[in-house]
Amino acid sequence: MAELSFSTDDLARMRFCVSPMWQVGTSFRLLHSGVADPLHRPWLDQVRPRVTAAGLDRGWLSDLFPTAARYVPDFLNPTPPGPAPTLNEELTAVAATTPERVRRDLEPLRHHEGDLAGRLGAFHADPRRGLERLVEEIEAYWELALAPYWARIRALLDADVRHRAWQAAEHGAEHLFNDLHPLAKWHDNALRLLDRRPRTFTRAAAGSGLLLIPCAFKGPGLSTLLAPSEPPQLAYRARGTGTLWEPRPVTGTAALAAVLGRTRTLLLTALDAPATTTELAARTGASMAAVSQNLTALRDAGLVSAHRTGRTVLYARTESAQALLTSLPPPP
Repeated sequence: MAELSFSTDDLARMRFCVSPMWQVGTSFRLLHSGVADPLHRPWLDQVRPRVTAAGLDRGWLSDLFPTAARYVPDFLNPTPPGPAPTLNEELTAVAATTPERVRRDLEPLRHHEGDLAGRLGAFHADPRRGLERLVEEIEAYWELALAPYWARIRALLDADVRHRAWQAAEHGAEHLFNDLHPLAKWHDNALRLLDRRPRTFTRAAAGSGLLLIPCAFKGPGLSTLLAPSEPPQLAYRARGTGTLWEPRPVTGTAALAAVLGRTRTLLLTALDAPATTTELAARTGASMAAVSQNLTALRDAGLVSAHRTGRTVLYARTESAQALLTSLPPPP
C-alpha cells in the first residue's frame, strides 16, 4: 500500500486537469499492445491501420511508451500549466526538458529493457536531438489518432471533471477520493492506494497539492507520477468510457438538407467516424471532386475539421455540426 499525506495546503492546491499528453501515452500503449479492447474497438479498428501505415508503431513512441514495462519516462508528462493545456503547450514543456532530466528519466527503462540500445541509446547520448524527433512523432500521431476524435474525447473528460467537482462540492474530498477508483481510499488525512505493486507514492517524493487527471484510454489501474518540487499526478479512467464510441444520434438531416444541400448533409452524416476524401466518396457515392469541393465549404463554415499528416488528410465532424444534426427535430 502506498500513501500520500495531505495538509490543508495540499488540499487547497488539489486540482483536476485534462492533459493531451496523458491521452497520447495511454492511447498509444493500448494501440501498440495489440489488445482488442472492447471499450475502444471502433477507435482501434479505424486508427491502427493508419498508425501502422505511417510507421508510428515502429518509432520513438514504441520505445518510450513500452507495453510490457509499466514505467513511462516522467518528462513525457510535464506538470500541466492549467486545467486544460493544449498539446502544443505540453509539447513545448517536453521539448524544454534538460538533457540531465532526460538521462535520469531514461534510466528505469534500462532496468526494464535490459539496456538502452537503438533509439533509446541514441536518445540518452543526444537528448536534444531525441526530443526534437520525439515531438515531431507525437505531433504526427496526434493528427492521425486523436485530433479527429478530440472533440468527443474532450467532452467525456470534461464531463468527468464536472462530476468529480460536484462530488467535492456536495460531499467533500473524502467522498471524491473514495469514489475515484476501487484502489483509492481516503483515511486519516491521507490518500491510500491499495495496490500490491511497490510504489514510491509519498509526500516526501514530490511537491504540494495533487493533480487528478482523467484519461479516456486508461486501463483499469491507476497511474502515478512523482517528481521533486512538482505536484504529484494521479491518472485514472474517466467515467463513461464505455459509451465513448457509441454511434451518436442524427435526427435533423431533412431540415439541414434544406439549408446546406443534400450532398453536404450526407457528408456530415457519414462523418460520424473521421475519414479521408476517398473513404467519403465510397461511403456517400459522390464523386471525389464533389466531396472535395463540399468539404472545403463545410470546413470554412466550421462544420468539418481537417487533420493532415504526411499525404493523408482526415476530415472529422465538429461539435457544431453534431449539434445541428441532433438538435433539429425529425420530419413529421
